[in-house]
Amino acid sequence: MTTPLDFHNPYRHGFARVAVAVPRNRVADPVFNAAETVRMYREAAANGAVLVAFPELGLSAYTCDDLFHQAALLDACETALQTVVEASREVNAVAVVGLPLRVDHRLFNCAAAVAGGRVLGVFPKTYLPNYGEFYEARQFAAADSALATEIELFGQHVPFGTDLMLRARQLPLLKLHVEICEDVWVPIPPSSLAALAGATVLVNLSASNITIGKSAYRHQLVSLHSARCLAAYLYSSAGIGESTTDLAWDGQALIYESGEMLAESERFSNSSHMICADVDLEHLSRERMRQNSFGVSAQKHRAALQAWRTVDFDLEIPRPASRTLLRKVERFPYVPADAAHRDERCHEVFNIQVQSLVQRMEAAGIRKLIIGVSGGLDSTHALLVCAKAVDRLGIPRANILGYTMPGFATSDRTLGQAHALMRAVGCTAQEIDIRPSCIQMLNDLGHPFKDGVPQYDITFENVQAGERTSHLFRLANHHGGIVVGTGDLSELALGWSTYGVGDHMSHYNVNASVPKTLIKHLVRWVAEKNEIGAQGSRVLEAIVDTEVSPELVPVTAGTGSDAHTQPGQRTEDTIGPYELQDFHLYYTLRFGFRPTKVAYLAYQAWHDRALGAWPDALQTERNEYGLAAIRRHLGTFLYRFFKTSQFKRSCVPNSPKVGSGGSLSPRGDWRAPSDSEAAVWMADLEGIPVEAPSAKD
Repeated sequence: MTTPLDFHNPYRHGFARVAVAVPRNRVADPVFNAAETVRMYREAAANGAVLVAFPELGLSAYTCDDLFHQAALLDACETALQTVVEASREVNAVAVVGLPLRVDHRLFNCAAAVAGGRVLGVFPKTYLPNYGEFYEARQFAAADSALATEIELFGQHVPFGTDLMLRARQLPLLKLHVEICEDVWVPIPPSSLAALAGATVLVNLSASNITIGKSAYRHQLVSLHSARCLAAYLYSSAGIGESTTDLAWDGQALIYESGEMLAESERFSNSSHMICADVDLEHLSRERMRQNSFGVSAQKHRAALQAWRTVDFDLEIPRPASRTLLRKVERFPYVPADAAHRDERCHEVFNIQVQSLVQRMEAAGIRKLIIGVSGGLDSTHALLVCAKAVDRLGIPRANILGYTMPGFATSDRTLGQAHALMRAVGCTAQEIDIRPSCIQMLNDLGHPFKDGVPQYDITFENVQAGERTSHLFRLANHHGGIVVGTGDLSELALGWSTYGVGDHMSHYNVNASVPKTLIKHLVRWVAEKNEIGAQGSRVLEAIVDTEVSPELVPVTAGTGSDAHTQPGQRTEDTIGPYELQDFHLYYTLRFGFRPTKVAYLAYQAWHDRALGAWPDALQTERNEYGLAAIRRHLGTFLYRFFKTSQFKRSCVPNSPKVGSGGSLSPRGDWRAPSDSEAAVWMADLEGIPVEAPSAKD
């Protein structure tokens, strides 16, 4: 009976640990090369890897040249392979090693996949470079010249060819294909068909001498190919020990997954070295399922793909001792940690929003924008977008009609920030006190507040939210403009908006697919760019530092002459911390991961402050969350997202999609019934272990 995997085991959540090893070798010394290969093979498996790839012709060395025609060397290479096969009886991983093999009176440059005391399959090289410094056709035959589809090695019948896929029975999403060096440099690599046939992990055994600029090109090549194939791609190249008679070698190893680099080795090392990473096989499978054009492409090659051969093998699922996932999981998936990438992201998102609003204004023939300005994050960013949009249209900023509308719990801080912001932007600024009209509404409703009873219920809150929006729409009618919405993606996900004639509605919402964590950095980015002057930048920084609150329920602070009204609500006390809920949103919306996996990833990202360096722009978000807190806040997210909020998302205003992280527009990324249940997600949540809360919870 199989023991269930521990929650913290990456294999439980669809990951597989893989490695690329670059051993120090000796030219034409298969005994030495096999010994170093076996040593690194064992080391990779001891670290929990189920697959380790080695360089092209690693058992012989790539630079043997005409020595490949010497029978003694070829015999020794086969003996070296047998050494690896024997070692595999005690190693719980697949090793893919390179060597020359004689088949049907031809010599092939091959990759042999080894596991469990046998050779699972042998992949010959398809494309032999015979230009520049390469003369492989002098020694080797190309794969398509082979007649055999099966060869005999060490008393075993072994599948031979480029049409092979290896599949682990215990890890059904782990499907391997191997190609060799030049095979990935051609317009249609063999691994392209392998991916369409179902391979999720593509391995390239390469030697690849180093020349100026080649390392960067390898990155581009592997990144783009893994992205097109929606696959993991393991790439090796030969290192120290290869002959430098005419060439040089840098020993670069790469692991990419769907276009993203997971690991890269050091280059020009004077010793053996290895990289490991946890590839997300479930992610690859889900991306192929979601991107239906991948399936269409497979159908176009259906006849060829049906002829592919699958070799099944057994592989015990490892139980790594460490809880640390061998890949970087960013705490802020919507906000790049790297300063240069963050600047690029902010520039692009901001301009998508601006250009979309410009198009809407031109199409509608509208020259005035009406916006409610609260002094908080969302309305601040929307106002900045409005300012840039009218600038591009050559319309004076005075055509932006900004209204701050204090209610019963508006703080002096946010009210002051709203006025200061509007002055800095240069829009037409006005203040409308909504309390009289709210009192009238409460009186009409027969609400206890009419008699001075402080009953701060949902009616009391939504009367204020609705009154603000009602004013904005009538002001738009009065001035011939449109209402610009300010609500963000995070609020839509959590249903944190007043439905109907409330902050849920507008004529056009520029923020609807921008999450709260990114809006914070967009506002800070505008401040850093000094777009609205030094004083305006100081206002923006103050707004970023303001605690998020709907400011609908008042409390009295202080006594006597020091008594003052302030907000009695903290948004995150109700719906959870935005920084964590945005993380949950990203992996739920973008990838459709089950709650247990989302929680596992959140734990990897958030449980320890010391996990990584913190860029200056992210210094304000340095919280830590243990598993107990993650489980609690994820439960809040799941119930609100799947059970209580879809009806609001089913009728949201028009808004531009800004990122691949998804939007919640029913006309775009997200189409869901308003009356579905959350039961299956809440049930999966129970699979998260109940660990004692720590200080960070």
